[in-house]
Formats: sequence, C-alpha cells, structure tokens
Amino acid sequence: MVTAIEILKILTGIIGVGLSFSLIFQLVVSFFGFKKTTRDYETHDPEMRFLVLIPAHNEEAVIPAIIENMQQMDYPKELYDFYVLADNCTDRTAELSRSLGANVLEFHNQSKDEPTGKTVALKKAFLALEGYQEKYDAVFFFDADNLVDKTMFREVNSQFLSSSSNTEVIQCYLDCKNKTGIIAYFYYLTYVASNRFLQYARCRIGLNTFICGTGFAVRTRYLYQRGGWTTESLTEDVELQFDATLEGRKVLWNNNVRVYDEKPTTLKASLRQRIRWAQGHWYIFFRNLGPLFKRLFTGKIPLGEFFSMLVQMLFPATFLFSFINGVLVAVQTVLSYLATKAIPNYPTADFNLVSSLISLALLVYTLMVQWYWSDWVDNRIKPSIRALPYALLCTALNTPVVILAQFIGLLKCRQQTVWVKTEHKINLSREAASQITAPSLSSENKEGV
Repeated sequence: MVTAIEILKILTGIIGVGLSFSLIFQLVVSFFGFKKTTRDYETHDPEMRFLVLIPAHNEEAVIPAIIENMQQMDYPKELYDFYVLADNCTDRTAELSRSLGANVLEFHNQSKDEPTGKTVALKKAFLALEGYQEKYDAVFFFDADNLVDKTMFREVNSQFLSSSSNTEVIQCYLDCKNKTGIIAYFYYLTYVASNRFLQYARCRIGLNTFICGTGFAVRTRYLYQRGGWTTESLTEDVELQFDATLEGRKVLWNNNVRVYDEKPTTLKASLRQRIRWAQGHWYIFFRNLGPLFKRLFTGKIPLGEFFSMLVQMLFPATFLFSFINGVLVAVQTVLSYLATKAIPNYPTADFNLVSSLISLALLVYTLMVQWYWSDWVDNRIKPSIRALPYALLCTALNTPVVILAQFIGLLKCRQQTVWVKTEHKINLSREAASQITAPSLSSENKEGV
C-alpha cells in the first residue's frame, strides 16, 4: 500500500508540473490580451488577388447564404474568384450552387475505401486549379456554413501588404452564428475568451497564432512550395500551423474582421466534433514533438515559439489531464487514509489545498475576467453578474464531454482518414449573424473598440 501511495504521488507530481507549466505560460500570455484592439497595419488599396475555396458535403441548407455573402464582398470582383467544392454530395449542393452563380468543382470517390473529407477535397481542388500560384496571391478557406464580414478581403489585403515577407498565413476572428442552448453557449464562451487571450495576445507579443480551420488566408507561393494541399490529419488547420512555425514562417491574427461559424447544438454532434478535433490534435502531438525539440536544440526556432507550440500541443488535453490528476489524488487520499489505520504514525494525507486554491483562482480568472472582458471589449456586451450562473452551468455540463472526447481521440489518433461531418442547418444572412454577437468592422471602430 505504501509503495502504491508513493507511485501515485510521483504520477500526480509529474502531471501537476505539466499542468502548472501550461497554465502559467498561458496566464502570462493572457495579460497581453487586455489592450484594446487597434489596427497595427497600414491601409492599402485592393491589390492582392484571392482564390476562395468552400468545401461542402451535402450543404444545400446553408450554401446559398455564403454564396450570396461572397457575391457581396466589398472588394473588386475582378480580384477574387470563389469555388464551392462539392465533395461526394448526394443532395442538391452542386446544382444549387451553380444556379446561384458560384463556380463549382464536383468530386466523387471511385470506391468505398477511398479517403473522404475536407482535406481530400482540398487536395483535389488544388490539382484541378492548375496554375493557381500564378493567377492568385493568396487563398481564403471557409466552411459552407460560414458567413463573413464584407470587409474581410480588404483588411487581409492590407495586413498582408504591410507584413514581413515571411508572413504566410492570416487568421481572422472566429465568431459564432449561434449561441442559444447549453452546448452552443459553451462554444461561445470558449471562443470569445480564446480569440482575445489566446490569439490576439499571442500576436501582440510576436508569437504565431492558431489556425482555426476556417476564416484564414494562405499565400499561394507557400502552398505551391508545399506541393498544394498536403496535410493528412483530421485537424488540417493545426497541422498547417505547426508546419509553418517549424519552418520559421509567420501566422498573424486579424481581430478586426470576423467569420461566423455554426456551432453544434446537440450533445451527439458536439461529442463527434470534439472527438475528431482530439484525434487530429493527438496525431499532430506525436508527429511533431520530436521535430519541435530538434529545432529548439539546433537554434532553428525561438524559445518563446517553442514554449507556445508545446503548450498548444497539450492545451486541448488540459481537461483530460486535470481529470486524471483528480482521480489519482482521490485514490491517493483513500489509500493514505487506509494506511493511517493500518500503520501507526503514518503521515496524514496531503489534500493539495494550495493546488486546489490555485485551480479555483484560475477558473475565476478565466470565467469572470477573460470572458467578461472579451465580451465587453470585442462584442460590446456589458458585464452582468446574472450571466455567471448560466456560464458556470454550461461549463460544468460540457466539461465531461470535452474529457471523454480527448480520451477517445487519444485512443483513435492513428485513424486520420475518416471524416465525420457536423450537420449544419442555420441559414442566416451575414447581418443577422453579426447581431448575435457584435457588429462587423465599421467606421466608428476601425481604429479601436
């Protein structure tokens, strides 16, 4: 029994050190998120030529809205083209898209064993669009359920032209089309806080930001150098970001324009999506951990970027590690109690009071400070103590889903060829979506919030 207790102490100590490092690093970074947003790049006239790709699998319910959105962008029509990638559709997505004036690339698998999903569709698209690197300067990626601020192309054009030559990717603010219900509201809480205190804060201190799967633009020269779309995981966004960072490329954040993304509203949909994310994250963790340390030791990556990537690798598993640590502490406590009964003068159990207080303080900081500040500064929603109980309830009810998804994702991390689609059905106008959270960039907030 005594040996088991000592082993548990070692395990909880190791996990505790890892969690503490991750939380402290992110805590320090988050302090840079409190500065109000200002445009940190010069305004340029439209110059860049954009290719827009919209992968879609059976998305007839939502595809009309983003097609209309693309047709109304505040950018010269001759400087951008958009394509709907109808991927193995069995509904009217391709037909409807063509009737609405969109360019359509239609793909169908030749066998049941052929890989499917967003990554496969993008690979086929770049092969079909021969010469894209000469015709376009950058490629925008959106999902079929998205809606986009009309000024996004102008802002990203200006940011690219103002940035350094090694800037290859720009990620725009990721907002929510919906936040009604316990599940969707939890997504909203986490995205509101992470946009400012994970993304904006990192960009302010010169670290690469995360690529979020949609609402980002990549220079065509970089894609062409990579051989087109070459990612192979279920989280192609994170894979691309890690590849770019390890190569010394820059990934910037734009807090001024938004893409509105539909969030799951059911437990089943949320779990399936989070399992897919976890599968991809764990795959990238195991694939990149060695190369990350190698580049640090050879001086090919700055120390700050190394720590940032390491924390990001482990960040999605924070809930899982916290749960495991809690279980180990509970078992250790029970065994220690039994040992005090069986062994005279055995030391009493350490209930990790200090650790618990620190965890509680971080929870309060995340929910009451980061979320309230982000919602106020970015979305113009005044802090209200009445919203806190519901936020706590959403967090409590969704946390087990996050933990379960991470565990299943770890077990299935070798499986990266089967894409599980998230169903979309919310068909809003861009203006209606923007009213859910915050208005898009306008004349009164171009220089600050």
